[in-house]
Amino acid sequence: MKIIRTTRSMTAWSEGLRGEGVTIGFVPTMGALHDGHRSLIRAARLRCDALVVSIFINPTQFSPTEDLSRYPRPIAHDRALCREEGADVCFEPTAAAMYPEGFQTTLAVPLLARRWEGAARPHHFAGVATVVTKLFGMVRPHLALFGQKDYQQASLIRRLVSDLNLGVAILVRPTVREKDGLAMSSRNVFLSPDERRIAPLLSAALRAGEQMIRSGTDDVAAIERTMRQTVEQAPAIQIEYLAVCDPDSLEPLSVVAARAVLLGAIRIGPIRLIDNLLVKMPGRKVLNQGFRLKAEGGFDDLGFKQK
Repeated sequence: MKIIRTTRSMTAWSEGLRGEGVTIGFVPTMGALHDGHRSLIRAARLRCDALVVSIFINPTQFSPTEDLSRYPRPIAHDRALCREEGADVCFEPTAAAMYPEGFQTTLAVPLLARRWEGAARPHHFAGVATVVTKLFGMVRPHLALFGQKDYQQASLIRRLVSDLNLGVAILVRPTVREKDGLAMSSRNVFLSPDERRIAPLLSAALRAGEQMIRSGTDDVAAIERTMRQTVEQAPAIQIEYLAVCDPDSLEPLSVVAARAVLLGAIRIGPIRLIDNLLVKMPGRKVLNQGFRLKAEGGFDDLGFKQK
């Protein structure tokens, strides 16, 4: 496995392979890799001839009050995982290389970013959109993989790629969970034993909402009330949002017509956790697939499939 640190070397490596007809898969990460990242790397490895994993903790998606300085950086562990899963390149650019002196361009996807994570972290999605576009320009992948856990982020990236004709196929893979349902996250390591014990209430709340929809309940107010009551079993948890939304626009619903995404964000002490579930109302036809996230796997927008 090659370790590449400069943007020029990364692009030269990719362009050389593209000229030979090699398909390049890409998994962008901020490091602190876990089994959720592993599942993305494995899926990319099965679909592409060459594989790049980037490790870059992007400062522009953190506000001054957030945990950039605390974000875990186990680089030896991360490289070992990439090597085990057959990555060809670990791309590790520096902040100075990504944002050189005089850098001033940012990107925005305003409608998809205005609610939920965008409201809680107003700086966040401009940083995400900008860094992902830059990474695509450097790595030149045919296919990039993202996890469903960051549902709003994945939706925003799909829209960004479509709107700007970036020519990268996007595949979104299912959230990988611990045995008790907690979505895997690099921030889970910061939870104390007591905090870790109650953290699965977020996924339990989403499953309670999912069960109501699958049972035929379309009243969003009732569904959201049940989700809140589930989380409120633990007074230590602060709810930021628990919402039933359109899975394409992410706008809140009042009635579930056919499909919905259940979105949730909570705080346990200083630790912030997010999660989501996609749900289909039984017996109702889906008329508009839009930018539906293909979390069930198999194929992406441009026909890549498992070898």
